[in-house]
Amino acid sequence: MPRKDTPEPSPVADFERSLDALEQLVERMEQGDMSLDESLAAYEQGVGLYRRCQTALEEAEMRVRLLTDPQDPAGAQPYPHAAVPDA
Repeated sequence: MPRKDTPEPSPVADFERSLDALEQLVERMEQGDMSLDESLAAYEQGVGLYRRCQTALEEAEMRVRLLTDPQDPAGAQPYPHAAVPDA
């Protein structure tokens, strides 16, 4: 009987899970109840989660660029950021 491989999560689902885990980790750290060792371990874990999120966002941007201009994805212009009104 062939073994069923579990499908890899979609990049979007992986991003959402990583972002959620990062937010929960930040909340725990902000409570201030962690020892120094726990804080350092949490920080290391947070850096890893941040890098996973950043990689997923970069991949998504590349996919958008390829869809926008498949002939020249590197020449695609980034989307303008919404202007933030002065308070």
